[in-house]
Amino acid sequence: MISKMEHVAIIVKDLEQSIQFYSEIFGFRVRLRGSKPDREMAFLFLESQSDIEIELIQEMNVTIENSENGIVNHLAFTVEDIETTINYLKEKNIKFTSDEVKSTLEGGRMILFWGPNRELLQLVERL
Repeated sequence: MISKMEHVAIIVKDLEQSIQFYSEIFGFRVRLRGSKPDREMAFLFLESQSDIEIELIQEMNVTIENSENGIVNHLAFTVEDIETTINYLKEKNIKFTSDEVKSTLEGGRMILFWGPNRELLQLVERL
């Protein structure tokens, strides 16, 4: 069903500053950068573990209140067949945030759903 952990998404106030921090301090490299009408995003990876990424998200129309509890947005998992996985999770009474599977920046497909503590989780089917 789930083949690997995909990425962890973090909401940031300043995308440029965050890219610089993760790159210069920890050695991450930008793999992909893009935008949608309401947000800018960047996916970063480490050479030594390139199959797990950090997704940095800067919302364009939202003021973020930082919290000592953190600002992780979601945890994503790679799946081979998103439709099969959705059907399996629905049989387990998992609640999705939407009935619509959406496209990713790279043309794959994704959908969001809730974990048992209302943590936001994501399935990603890559092309």
